[in-house]
Amino acid sequence: MRPLKIIIILVVIAGIAVVGWYASRPESADENSLTLYGNIDIRQVELTFHDTEYIAAMYAREGDRVKKGQLLAVQDLERFQYAMDSAEARAEAQRQVVARLEAGSRIEDIRKTQADVKSAQATVQFAQKEFDRMQEMVRRKSAPAQSLDRAKAELDAARERMRSLKELQSLAVIGPRVEDIAEARALLKAAESAFDLAKKAWQDAHLYAPVDGIIQDRILEPGDMANINTPVYTLALIDPVWARTYVPENRLGRLKHGMPARIKTDSYPDKVYDGWVGFISPTAEFTPKTVETPELRTSLVYQVRVFACNPQNELRLGMPVTVSISFASDSESSATPPCKER
Repeated sequence: MRPLKIIIILVVIAGIAVVGWYASRPESADENSLTLYGNIDIRQVELTFHDTEYIAAMYAREGDRVKKGQLLAVQDLERFQYAMDSAEARAEAQRQVVARLEAGSRIEDIRKTQADVKSAQATVQFAQKEFDRMQEMVRRKSAPAQSLDRAKAELDAARERMRSLKELQSLAVIGPRVEDIAEARALLKAAESAFDLAKKAWQDAHLYAPVDGIIQDRILEPGDMANINTPVYTLALIDPVWARTYVPENRLGRLKHGMPARIKTDSYPDKVYDGWVGFISPTAEFTPKTVETPELRTSLVYQVRVFACNPQNELRLGMPVTVSISFASDSESSATPPCKER
């Protein structure tokens, strides 16, 4: 008698399990369709300044729709302007150095060296005559020998000075060394790069919208210190918009990238949004507790993103949705998405 009761209990439990399994399957009209449940998801961008400085002005508030390139905030520009002006002046000074070296010696400089050489030649000639005269006087013993030594030293000095001035004249005619010009050009490039960097810092003190979107959070205010680690705004992107859903493994095989889909929401129950399968996760995970689906919560599923056409911006972040995908014709998976995918 006891074994019979055990068998009856097991049969009842098995029946309940079968009924529960049928009740927990994904809702579908037949094997050629799939109904999924999920939430609308979007991308968000945290906008920050690159350098540390106080915020001077902010031009957008929560809920504002902004366009790509629109100015949203500006830091105090005084410090950036000083750095840019200083770098520009250094670059200009070095630019003049390069121009002077590339132009070579001026004709006036060359003429001056020629005049200096002629003057030195005259000095040598005079020193030579003095030496000859002194040498004759010493030979006649009408002058001391020390006078001859002094005249010889003055003649040697005049000759060395003339030789030095001739070298300077040759250098003036030849012009600057190639190595000096190359060094000056390298220093100019470094100075111009420093100016470009200062100008970039000045530009980065202006915060622009990177894409079209809606200001979700205004985190800082004018007077706050902003830097690269402190977001100023959170920008919600209005495109693309997708439904984040989860598909059980037994229905994954027929799901393909690009398949058309239909999306419905509780907010607009009479409206259907066209969509397409844009992403199928390569890895399995447990169904998130926040997803309202008839599947068992402990089942392993694959995340699927169904991108949606949202021209009126009616699909919002977190909105619960129902997604219907038809498997009636697998060839439809190669069809062009109903609206442009980005």
